[in-house]
Amino acid sequence: MASFWRAVMGSSTEPDALADGVEFWSNPERGGWLTKQGEYIKTWRRRWFVLKQGKLFWFKDPAVNRSSVPRGVILVATCLTVKGAEDVINRQFAFELSTHRETMYFIADSEKEKEEWINSIGRSIVQHSRSITDREVVDYDSARAAEASGHQ
Repeated sequence: MASFWRAVMGSSTEPDALADGVEFWSNPERGGWLTKQGEYIKTWRRRWFVLKQGKLFWFKDPAVNRSSVPRGVILVATCLTVKGAEDVINRQFAFELSTHRETMYFIADSEKEKEEWINSIGRSIVQHSRSITDREVVDYDSARAAEASGHQ
């Protein structure tokens, strides 16, 4: 899980630094309890999750406010898939979130909650992946236009 953390977070290990201006305490796109495996000790722990602006934060306590420090953050744009995983880990209401390097598992409280998390995270993956692609296309087009007009 530590390498998953590095894969999705880059080299920084400070979750509060990764909030990057996101007001996670106010009007999240989705929030709720999920159970996840610990990073180092592979026990399952119940955590409060908040999805906002392409970041999935988790906390020990649901009373999230401005001074709360996330226990972890996943940059959704680095994720490739989110899908059900009951058959993979043999746990009811399980789903997985994968990057090109690793997979992280979560357990929701019900089938409905699991589907809502999968849908919310899936929408966020598409939205934030597309915005990265759009910026790359704009930059590419701008570079070509500048090249064509002789301005570089």
